[in-house]
Amino acid sequence: MPNTMAIERRLPGRPGLGGGGWDATRAPSIRPAAAWRDTSTDLAAAGDTESTGSSSLRAPAMCPPTPRPSAVRTAVNRTAVTRAAVSLGLTLATLAAAHATQPAPHAMSTPATSAPASHAPSPSRPATRPDPSDTLSARQQAIVPIGAFAAAGDIARLNDALNQGLDAGLTISDAKEILVQVYAYAGFPRSLNALGELMKVVDGRQKRGIHDAPGHSPGAPIPTGDALLAAGTANQTSLVGQPVKGPLFDFAPAIDQYLKTHLFGDIFARDNLDWQSRELATVGMLSALPGAESQLQSHLAISMNVGITAAQLTQLAGVLQDRVGDDPARRTREALDKQLAAKAK
Repeated sequence: MPNTMAIERRLPGRPGLGGGGWDATRAPSIRPAAAWRDTSTDLAAAGDTESTGSSSLRAPAMCPPTPRPSAVRTAVNRTAVTRAAVSLGLTLATLAAAHATQPAPHAMSTPATSAPASHAPSPSRPATRPDPSDTLSARQQAIVPIGAFAAAGDIARLNDALNQGLDAGLTISDAKEILVQVYAYAGFPRSLNALGELMKVVDGRQKRGIHDAPGHSPGAPIPTGDALLAAGTANQTSLVGQPVKGPLFDFAPAIDQYLKTHLFGDIFARDNLDWQSRELATVGMLSALPGAESQLQSHLAISMNVGITAAQLTQLAGVLQDRVGDDPARRTREALDKQLAAKAK
């Protein structure tokens, strides 16, 4: 591409653009061809390049031919456009570089602040790691639907829940204890039917080559007579947190004795299933029984008395939602909210 200033010197009138032929009296000395090539190289380095394939504007070594006016105007116009493009490109590049050095809008409007040292997470325990004490184990979670389906008499779904429970680490003895306990909350028929289904599940698993841990029987003998009533009363007081009395038990003393001897004596005195597991099973059973909301709330309180946290009980409600159904989950959440509100007073 020719040097623009050289072209402008060859045009009469305004130094720059204009029409007319070659004026030898006003023409400066002609630069050698090497100088023309150097100028083109400089423009190319600056981005002012154009590949038209035309050689009409390239000067010969000694004297250029007289350019046609139209060719001069075309060359000048192309050069002006190229210069404008280069100028625009440099301007855009400058703006982009300036923008890249600016801080993000939110960084300018909201200065960064460091958290107080007292709120920093402990290096030995990342903030994202859940507290194990606030999480139910897989075995504990499996207890909940077993209790719910057994109490509801949903034998088909109980079959799946029992298989999942045994897979999660329940022993055969654990499952038996949960289903025997069902009689105290949902009656003997539901308990017997559930135990019959457990027999089928265990037999089927053995035929498939799955041999579940049998568990163990109670380690301590179950007391009888007055000793059983005394043991049941002590267990009930420990679980509830205080002696249980009231007009209802004065009105029907037999039910008070059955609670103390059968439920809290015969069942809760059996030490081959821990009290936390028994309470998880009980909450599962009561969540499946419409109209047992007050008992459900009472056993949520007992669950916390034996060391189950509010967070774990919230998780329990989620297990009911995922594995059992909306209504048991809703009843449990509502009862838990009432219990936590009462405890906060």
